[in-house]
Amino acid sequence: MPRRPTLRDLAAAAGVSRSTASNAYNRPDQLSAESRERVLATAARIGYPGPSPAGSALRRGRAGALGVLLGDRLGYAFSDPAAAVFLDGLSEAVEDEGYALLVLPGARTGGGPAPEAVRTAVVDAVVAYSLADDDPAIAVVRDRGLPLVTVDQPALPGVAGVRVDDEAGARAVAEHVLGLGHRRPAVVAFELTADGREGPAGAERQRAATFTVTRDRLAGYRAAVEAAGLNWADVPVHECPHNAFLEGVRAIAELLPLGPTAVLAMSDELALGVVRGAADAGLTVPGDLTVTGFDDTTAAARAGLTTVRQPLRDKGVRVGEQLLALLAGETPSPQTLPTELVVRSSGAPPPAPRAGQRVGPGRP
Repeated sequence: MPRRPTLRDLAAAAGVSRSTASNAYNRPDQLSAESRERVLATAARIGYPGPSPAGSALRRGRAGALGVLLGDRLGYAFSDPAAAVFLDGLSEAVEDEGYALLVLPGARTGGGPAPEAVRTAVVDAVVAYSLADDDPAIAVVRDRGLPLVTVDQPALPGVAGVRVDDEAGARAVAEHVLGLGHRRPAVVAFELTADGREGPAGAERQRAATFTVTRDRLAGYRAAVEAAGLNWADVPVHECPHNAFLEGVRAIAELLPLGPTAVLAMSDELALGVVRGAADAGLTVPGDLTVTGFDDTTAAARAGLTTVRQPLRDKGVRVGEQLLALLAGETPSPQTLPTELVVRSSGAPPPAPRAGQRVGPGRP
């Protein structure tokens, strides 16, 4: 492979000093238009790619990029509708200030080494988007001294952040479902800890949860269930390692033998997967099964899904505002945004029991 031309090669080929060649890129006001054009034309001729972006950022003291640290796969930023709307709001808030967004991976298992990408990323500040309490990538960001804003989770003392009232939203949708007369709800939950486990999550697993949002939404569901006089231990909770449509499909296949009449899903994506899985099993929604979600995405509205609306775009805008405030030397306060129950057509009273079917709380 041929050697890439350097700044020294460019200066020699153009017949100028190294400082003049550098100024053609970094301080064009120091050159005449004719001199700069000659240097750039020579660069194109010899294949000089320009100065290192990382080096230029260090010299300026500003990278012009903000890191978005994900608690899920990198593709989540593009495939999950709620994440996409949030990122749209975030980019709107910061792009006029000249910032781009750089998506970074968090650590998927607590206690493991933080990704090298987080340690070496050339960014001015970091958004931690829905990470576990013990994700070591957070420690790397703080060790680097980068301004940090958390989104949804984790909630860190003294750290700016924006989240929604997950517990209140979950309780509201569970109260709605129980108010329809359901006494056999089931829950399709986000992951409780970042170990990739999928399947039933009992009391011990729930107590060990390291994801704040999952804990809070479970707490909201539980408060509603117990206020209705039911036993939370009788409510099956199915844990999904990723927030994805197909995980909802698999979850309802596992839950149906337990006989639920309603499913409380922790996201619209999971809920829509549950609807599909129920249809694959020959059930109708809401005739045979009531299904609810959380987020209020466009897809949820099209499907007539009862859900909890959170201000996804506004959340992104507010996070961007907090980042800009931190970079300006200010100290923004954490914010908790309200949620709203949105009732649509995916809920109805439970169907009449079939012959031999057990009625009331408890698993069959």
